[in-house]
Amino acid sequence: MAKRRRETIPLGVLYSLTGPYGLVGREMLNGLTLAVDQINASSEFDFQFAPLVFDPGGDLQNYQEHCESLIRDKGVRHIVGCYTSASRKQVLPLIERYDRLLWHSARYEGFENSDNVIYVGAAPNQHIVPLARHMIETLGNSVYCVGANYLWTWETHRVLQEIVTAAGGQIIAKRLVALWDIEIDHIVREIVERRPPIIFNTLVGEASYRFYRSLHRALSGEPSRPPVLSCSLCEPELRLIGPRASVGHITSSVYFASIDTPENRSFVRRYREMFGSGNLPSVDAEASYLCGLLLARAIRRAGSTDVHSVRTAVWRDELQAPQGMVKVDPENNHCYLTPRLARSRAGFSFEILDAAAAPVKPDPYLTWLDLDDLAQRAQGQPARRTEPGRDLRVVK
Repeated sequence: MAKRRRETIPLGVLYSLTGPYGLVGREMLNGLTLAVDQINASSEFDFQFAPLVFDPGGDLQNYQEHCESLIRDKGVRHIVGCYTSASRKQVLPLIERYDRLLWHSARYEGFENSDNVIYVGAAPNQHIVPLARHMIETLGNSVYCVGANYLWTWETHRVLQEIVTAAGGQIIAKRLVALWDIEIDHIVREIVERRPPIIFNTLVGEASYRFYRSLHRALSGEPSRPPVLSCSLCEPELRLIGPRASVGHITSSVYFASIDTPENRSFVRRYREMFGSGNLPSVDAEASYLCGLLLARAIRRAGSTDVHSVRTAVWRDELQAPQGMVKVDPENNHCYLTPRLARSRAGFSFEILDAAAAPVKPDPYLTWLDLDDLAQRAQGQPARRTEPGRDLRVVK
């Protein structure tokens, strides 16, 4: 009997593979490619994906034009893509106007909820808040902020300032550079002069890598250095920073390649088989991988690519992912994810310091953020009971 022909479903892909954050875009494409390869090779699906990859090069106008082309010329219903919040905001009006579904893989600053977006990256209560809590409890409550001058930084700094102020601390300075700007030596000079106790970094791409290298050189030989905290530093970026300058930085993320579970060991192995034995997947690769799998499983469950049907289907799914259990919250289209904290170490990898005991319900608007509780923690007082799963526990 002749084998049934599988339907081919066009899948829009909108990642900047070139430009100031091209490395992250390529990581995201890698993760999605791994998912598509797995889906297309599996007999569990009676369809296969045909990715249509567009590279906006970090240019916002290109994002809009490519998105419109994918929708109007290519007829796609589902688009996986966008790293920066600026790019997501650029395409969102088109996604909503044509009633398509954007599968957004990047962690972001929150304060958004669209019926036409499945937010697979971390919400602010899953990465910004855990990092701020760790900072005020163990490091201090006065921090110097440096970042790219766009939405992600503005909102992240605002949330951090609310938490720090409630804990009796202060934002020592906020120094921003344009998203494309890689001139950061003046900021490093000010840090050397002012000697802040903690640095929070939201720079993007090459500017961030230069910042870490320049700060390492400037403080070489110093007996102590301020810790640099981030919500975005990941494994492939450590290699670009360099073997010495990349060590000792604290990152908040829902995924690290060093997670020791069967699912993640398999994921890392398959990633290395496809993209090289010297490469480790990042949180960005894992998130885009999840976008592909969640979409495919929803289409299978719905029996259609119809946006309403797929969205309803994904709400009923639970996926045992490399990071742990992941599911989409029907209240806000964001995912339950597991917050973690880690410190970068030699070998371009991370040592996990803390992890939530269970996946955390997404809170994109920080409705449950208890500033009084954080202030008590900063003063060493017993914390009030919070929603189950929100606290981090130390990983032995």
